[in-house]
Amino acid sequence: RRVLMVFVLVALTAYAVDQVTKAVAVAELDGQPDVELLGEVLQLTLVRNPGAAFSLGTGLTPVLSVLAVVAALTVLWFARRLGSAAWAVALGLLLAGVVGNLTDRVVRPPGVFEGHVIDFLRLPNWPVFNIADICINVAAGLIILQAVRGVRIDGTREGGSAEGDSPSEATAGSDVETE
Repeated sequence: RRVLMVFVLVALTAYAVDQVTKAVAVAELDGQPDVELLGEVLQLTLVRNPGAAFSLGTGLTPVLSVLAVVAALTVLWFARRLGSAAWAVALGLLLAGVVGNLTDRVVRPPGVFEGHVIDFLRLPNWPVFNIADICINVAAGLIILQAVRGVRIDGTREGGSAEGDSPSEATAGSDVETE
């Protein structure tokens, strides 16, 4: 199915971009001063983060790892029902982000399920982050947008019409009489 292919391609591409950029960041930024890309607006700086967003829960890395496994499996479970391209992009980005940071927790020091996530993008007055974090946040925005639009994962809208159906198409042929 086309929608499932979109999900897979988005997930694989975003995951690859995350992992490649983290490898480059470690190779090029380790022990180096911050690199200004856009002055003080966007800088590159290497941070090894043992916690979650905003470095919260630094002592809970194994718990965060298990939660990431559960989140990845949950995304895969819901992906079976995909019928909407927008949901496919959202879940693909979410899976890439969760698995991208989980990969760091599994393969990076200090150990399996205790590894530190590589963060390297810095904005003013914001914690350092990575591509996986961007994927998770964009996915959250898309999921909220689809929910507000009333589009379910299977592509139907609340009320039974398919995504993209106009209201007149959704009610055409209904038995409802109008005055």
